[in-house]
Amino acid sequence: MICLNYAYLSFAKQTCKLISYGTTRCLLVTSSQILSLQHIMASNKRKAASSAKPPAAKKQKPAPFKLRRGRGWRERPDLSCNPKRIRFISDTQSIKHGCEGILYWMSRDHRIQDNWALIHAQQLAVEEKLPLHICVCLLVPKSELSTLRHYNFMLKGLEEVAKECKELDIQFHLLRGDFSPLRSPLKALESLRKSLPEDIPLIQVDAHNIVPCWVASIKLEYAARTIRGKITKLLPEFLTEFPVVRKHSYTATRPAKPVDWSEALGSLQLDRTVGEVDWALPGSAAGSAMLESFIDLRLKHFANHRNDPNSAALSQLSPWIRFGHLSAQRAALQVQRCGKAFSESVAPFIEELVVRRELTDNYCFYNDNYDNIKGAYEWAQKTLKDHAKDKREYLYTQADLEKAKTHDKLWNGAQYQMVSEGKMHGFLRMYWAKKILEWTSSPEQALSIALYLNDRYSLDGQDPNGFVGCMWSICGVHDQGWAERAVFGKIRFMNYKGCLRKFDVAKFETKYCPKKL
Repeated sequence: MICLNYAYLSFAKQTCKLISYGTTRCLLVTSSQILSLQHIMASNKRKAASSAKPPAAKKQKPAPFKLRRGRGWRERPDLSCNPKRIRFISDTQSIKHGCEGILYWMSRDHRIQDNWALIHAQQLAVEEKLPLHICVCLLVPKSELSTLRHYNFMLKGLEEVAKECKELDIQFHLLRGDFSPLRSPLKALESLRKSLPEDIPLIQVDAHNIVPCWVASIKLEYAARTIRGKITKLLPEFLTEFPVVRKHSYTATRPAKPVDWSEALGSLQLDRTVGEVDWALPGSAAGSAMLESFIDLRLKHFANHRNDPNSAALSQLSPWIRFGHLSAQRAALQVQRCGKAFSESVAPFIEELVVRRELTDNYCFYNDNYDNIKGAYEWAQKTLKDHAKDKREYLYTQADLEKAKTHDKLWNGAQYQMVSEGKMHGFLRMYWAKKILEWTSSPEQALSIALYLNDRYSLDGQDPNGFVGCMWSICGVHDQGWAERAVFGKIRFMNYKGCLRKFDVAKFETKYCPKKL
């Protein structure tokens, strides 16, 4: 997605310094960015409002991995990127004579290969016979949502990026600074544009979605059914093989300063009580290995067992896609090519990976209130308001919920899985969020707590999928009205008995019996 839901002027200024060499300039290319960090800065307000898989495996360094391409695959020899993925943010669209390089501001997709923004940046650099630079701006708001779990995963992935950059003669820069937050995505883009000298073109490339967000739809879509046809129609044009990013032919006269990664991580003000997880190793190599294991071992079970939290049927790719270590487009291509024997599973997987995931980007791009009750449809806002004062059988504080201290063993197990493993099964995440609505004093408090817990502990938190998942469960976004009942009103209801009909609840409760949190 192309919107900058959060921008930092200090980083724009640092970038200007990086790309300004006396009177010469670098052209700036930025990848799609929907970091959606404004909820982090608002976490204290939400906290105030809220107060009225498989077993862990021993961590091992991943072996060198060569991605399986599938029969009929051909490497694209060109460096072309579909122009519909690209838009100019600046008024100027020409590279000034005497430019010393092309700079790619890597903001959402932290990988070298399968990255349309970098492909386009290298194409420009080759055409102009210029060096190629990559910069990453490290944004660390002071918040309980800034955890070691998230930033370690991010930095370890970037360390892999930097290593590959060195092999390809591409300069990698890690920038850090203080913060000047802006809420509006449009204002954030505008602030970056204004911070740059007028003669520096600013180009934005959607490297995250298969169908670029602004091409898929020009408006806020109501539900999956309203965007599905639009995306499906465009897949033949956009679901294509990637050109390869190659060793760059033009060496920079001003090389990047080497990054001390241990110092970088150690210097950050993080909540280190939320630590790393053992099952998910950061980086593109580990993400590609997880994709291959899904195709080989779990895809055949996806169609019939994806809603069973006890079954190894899911892809487990969400952390790598969320941090941009793995391209969703690469995942779709590989599953289509290598999963033909399990066609009954390929279609629902593509539905979740492409249609449902890109629907969440559409929602966050076109709705400024994507993380609060005002972002709900009118019918949902009304029904939640009508039932806001309904009597709740149980009431829990945010601290109770965070420590999995409820009467519901299944809910406690889901919360414990998220805290201990950094993930929660998708079916349980819906149940988990709906119970928070049922057990807190207001819809606003419920949404605040759900977002806080998901963003603090889930590796795939702080992302459009997380926002929309909570908004769907609590506010009925992308859903319809159901039979009216207490507390929920017309919001879809889920209960413990329904889970008993879906899977072996006792087995899950036994496996994820909370220890002391």
